[in-house]
Amino acid sequence: MNKVKGKKFGKNEIISASEIGQYYFCSNAWYLQKCGYKPESVFLDVGKEKHRKIGEVIVKAEHENKKSKLLALVGYLILIFLILTIIFEVIL
Repeated sequence: MNKVKGKKFGKNEIISASEIGQYYFCSNAWYLQKCGYKPESVFLDVGKEKHRKIGEVIVKAEHENKKSKLLALVGYLILIFLILTIIFEVIL
């Protein structure tokens, strides 16, 4: 077991997918962060803001995608209604 600043890491701790990415990028930075050291950089704030903006774009895109699917469904229903109307007029 590793011990830094009084913190112990056991084999039973769960590691998230993002932590695996952090470890792969820099295992030392990952380890220090797990030990309680927080990175300090102006670029972290810039990165957080960019991620927030990207998140807003993704949410908006998902919303627009749902709207387009709903409009497509309405269009298909109107098309089916018109086809059925034409079929019934020809039969009758």
